[in-house]
Amino acid sequence: MSHFSTIKTRIRNLSALKASLQDLGLKPLEGSRSIKGYQGQTRQAEIVLEQSNNYDIGFSWNGQEYELVADLQYWAQPLTVEGFLNKVTQGYAYHTVLTETGKSGFQVAEQQKNQDGSIRLVMQRWSS
Repeated sequence: MSHFSTIKTRIRNLSALKASLQDLGLKPLEGSRSIKGYQGQTRQAEIVLEQSNNYDIGFSWNGQEYELVADLQYWAQPLTVEGFLNKVTQGYAYHTVLTETGKSGFQVAEQQKNQDGSIRLVMQRWSS
């Protein structure tokens, strides 16, 4: 028997989450929507990723952070759940850094994707 699983994250910024998902080639749907699970069970999520098998993945706000919500028996992504969350979290961190440093006038001077998958950013700010 299958059921919904909820996986905690440290994701708090909706726009950085959406940008991270888009970087992975996904099309996040925004707004409170139902996702379907085993035997017609449903859960609400603020961000939904439709899967080809009609058992969608969602990110649901718990009052402090967005949690991944899915019926893992019907996981139909090319990465494992852990691999998927690692990629989403890395993209989230990347977009958060760009947004927060941009508020202070910094811009990307150099960006390098390393062989281990990490991203190296060099930020600069011009002062007069």
